[in-house]
Amino acid sequence: MAEAAAQDLLLAAAFVSDAQYNRNIPFKTSPEAVRLYQLYNHWMMRTATYFFIFLNLSLALFEEPAVYPLPFLATSVLEVLCLLVFLGRLTHFAKVTLHNVFWKDTKNICIMVAILLSLTDLAIYGVLRLYDVRSIRWSRIVRPIFLINFAESRQIRRAFRSIRNTLPEITYVFLLFMFSLLMFSLMALKLFGERNLQTAEGLPYFRNYLEIVFDLYVLVTTANSPDVMMPAFDFSSWYALFFIAFVIINTYIFMSLFLAVVYNNYKKHLKNEIRKLAYMKRRKMIEAFNLLKEKEGEQFVVREARWKQLVKLVAPDTSSSHRELLLRISDDEQKGFVGTVYLPWDQADPWHSAADKKSFVQLADLLNIQVVTLKIRRHPLARWVPALYGSAPSRLLRSVLRHRAFVWTYDTIILINAIFIALDEESPYISYAEWVFLAVYVLEILLKVYTYEPREFFGKTQFWNWFDTLIIFAALTATILNATLKSTMKYNSQQILDIVFILRVLRLIRIVDSIQRFRVIMNTLINIVPTMLTFGGLTLVVYCVFAIIGMELFHGKIQYFPANSNTPHALECGNPALKDSLFARGKYCKNNFNNFASSFIVLMELTVVNQWHVFANGFANVTAQPAKLYFIAFHIVMVIIIVNIFVSFILEAFFVEYSLEKSEVETAIEQKIQELGMGVQEIQDSGCSAAAHVRGRDTPGGRRPFL
Repeated sequence: MAEAAAQDLLLAAAFVSDAQYNRNIPFKTSPEAVRLYQLYNHWMMRTATYFFIFLNLSLALFEEPAVYPLPFLATSVLEVLCLLVFLGRLTHFAKVTLHNVFWKDTKNICIMVAILLSLTDLAIYGVLRLYDVRSIRWSRIVRPIFLINFAESRQIRRAFRSIRNTLPEITYVFLLFMFSLLMFSLMALKLFGERNLQTAEGLPYFRNYLEIVFDLYVLVTTANSPDVMMPAFDFSSWYALFFIAFVIINTYIFMSLFLAVVYNNYKKHLKNEIRKLAYMKRRKMIEAFNLLKEKEGEQFVVREARWKQLVKLVAPDTSSSHRELLLRISDDEQKGFVGTVYLPWDQADPWHSAADKKSFVQLADLLNIQVVTLKIRRHPLARWVPALYGSAPSRLLRSVLRHRAFVWTYDTIILINAIFIALDEESPYISYAEWVFLAVYVLEILLKVYTYEPREFFGKTQFWNWFDTLIIFAALTATILNATLKSTMKYNSQQILDIVFILRVLRLIRIVDSIQRFRVIMNTLINIVPTMLTFGGLTLVVYCVFAIIGMELFHGKIQYFPANSNTPHALECGNPALKDSLFARGKYCKNNFNNFASSFIVLMELTVVNQWHVFANGFANVTAQPAKLYFIAFHIVMVIIIVNIFVSFILEAFFVEYSLEKSEVETAIEQKIQELGMGVQEIQDSGCSAAAHVRGRDTPGGRRPFL
């Protein structure tokens, strides 16, 4: 009986953990499978998986064409090691999930196919290499599949689902946009094709239909404006109306339509995802409740002892006071049990009624609320030298430091420091002033540590205190090191100077923390950073795919040579096909696809859009004109789709975070803390007490609330 109860508790803990972290994995419920499932979800296992995923992706830096060349044997061994880890991880997943579910899951099939393709390609490439036959590592393009399809990457998969769900609506707008582009291109051919106009480079102007389509597509991105218009404009000012109409319709209307369609579909599918997650979370919590419930009169409940065992199993790092707080919230009337489920209602609709929202089901939400427990501590100086620390001058000094005027004074000092940073660095007075500013900043930190208890001042939630201290002491160290080198060795390290200059500028960021509205915006940005990483992973996948394709298409076609090089065709990036081209005249030779890192830089520049047509024309000149399709495809995928989805996400996340009110669960926690007398509203001289920290909320005084 006891063993069965322990097994039920273990299974219930797995369900609650899934609900807490929004996991929806249909795992086996046998005791052995549950233990394997908990091991599968352990943070060390997930971290190791991500490590090998990024190691596998980063192998492109060391493979031909390489940034840092490594022997083929070394990279192949590392790749095989990564593939074995992926196979082991997939096998582990197969052990904990139902067989019919595992084999019907597309992402598992994708991983197996990617492993098989990678091993096959590696073997073929190795054999051909033995016979000095050059071949293409075509399997490198499937490496991002591992980042997308492992269970840990469900956020990235949701982003791809969002793209997939948005594509039908985008396709209709895109087809209409292409129709408009082709119509305007045809009009341009008829208007300008027979007038023998020439571009500034002396080339024929708008005489080839496909080139007109490309030039007008570039005009949509404004990258070649107003250059593309000038030959026609110089011929007749009336022709400007053609380009004005084109820009209004295609740049402002159609590009805005893309964003509107993407944003509308993103919101719609986001709501569906959230609704689905909420349903799955409730179902998981109900399954956990059904495993632990006991009959209490006409209702089912979870006994207090079992509830505590469950919470300790799900969140072993929580303190006893934290667990007691959660229990007092869940069992508000202190009946000795959690959950209110009446028998007739449960029998009629077990999924809907299995738990009261204010009792058991909300446990997953309660565990996601960050609660910080701090011990009441006196300042160390109050223990070591109580007479001095408690003296009247000491109390006066600490009251001055807590006053808002002290913050305003240092805000003024920061602004004055900004003026000095912009002045001539060679002036000795400016150098001496920098030492004064550093001394003032160090004094500020020391005074604050004197006023506030050090462990509270440098607490986990005190981001700006950590930022100030690290920036100031790093700047102090770099300045002292630079001054020492100059005085003793007559040596001036430009790298150290660069660090000093950057740290001096970073000190100005401290002003952000002093203005409440700035602080709200910055905290909002900080809060949405973890979710922004999802789109960072999405961008990484797109960049990896296009970088690998770009290296195969354009590797070695363009070379970079130093300015004083005597190599033939150095001014033409090593390729005579670029003679007199905008690419060569713009000295863009370093923008090439000769290795993985350079490819990423080029793709980043293409994402920014400016001058992307120069890149497209340059690479088309050294290969073939259809090469422009590569750059057009990247623009459509990255700029029109991914960036618009990213903008939609930022808008939605910022609206939610910026206007976020406390949830019912957060309010319940704060109310309970106040009822129990566990909270303080301000940081006292002696430290602070047990505290519930509500993420993303600020008090008018500038400090986060400690309750």
